[in-house]
Amino acid sequence: DEKEKFEPTVFRDTIVQGLNEAGNDLEAIAKFLDAAGSRLDYRRYADTLFDILVAGSMLAPGGTRIDDNDKTKMTSHCVFFADEDHDAIRNYAQV
Repeated sequence: DEKEKFEPTVFRDTIVQGLNEAGNDLEAIAKFLDAAGSRLDYRRYADTLFDILVAGSMLAPGGTRIDDNDKTKMTSHCVFFADEDHDAIRNYAQV
């Protein structure tokens, strides 16, 4: 039996790149996440996925982002960067 490597940073890079390529269209983001779900292990990397969708990058214990201000490791298509509007937050929640 071979064990799969646990590589959350590779997963993060793949998700962030796809979100950034999808642009500001939440419909395109939802389609990307749906299509990527067939080849990426969302269950295994659920914490990382949640961090990205809420905070825009992976979080370290204590809540600080692990991106070293590298724009390729973070996305602005997340809840923290959404407009402070009930409808905008609801749309992100639906994604």
